Amino acid sequence: MRCPYCQDEHSRVLDTTHDSRGGVRRRRECDNCSQRFSTYERPILTTPLIIKRGGTREDFNRDKLTEGIRLACTKRPVSAAEIDHLVSEIELSLQKMGREEVSSRVVGDMVIAGLKRLDQIAYIRFAIVYLHLDDLLSIRKEIDRLLES
Repeated sequence: MRCPYCQDEHSRVLDTTHDSRGGVRRRRECDNCSQRFSTYERPILTTPLIIKRGGTREDFNRDKLTEGIRLACTKRPVSAAEIDHLVSEIELSLQKMGREEVSSRVVGDMVIAGLKRLDQIAYIRFAIVYLHLDDLLSIRKEIDRLLES
């Protein structure tokens, strides 16, 4: 880390603290001029582009994902905090993949898995649209599969 006073590249870390957002604050002392200064480090994670079923690409939209999950959870005992936590889990998973593009199918599978844990009715609601369950027989098969597990 370059000293802001003398531009020397050698400094010692005196103290390190972590914040709730994943950042790190370091108190440093320059080996050359003995001046003290602080630095703040945080990871810069980007979300990949989402490749839609038709081949089009769009930016990951946290609000759009939240709204889709919230719609599936309408009038269900799922709190806004639980929905937000699920969206954050999905966003973090996408960022950790480190890929520039991800299929919307990957995101949908993450939502399905999360809703299955949160609320089975919300899971079925989302699955009807996501898995293209077009008739009662296919919906019943999905419900039976859910009851078996």
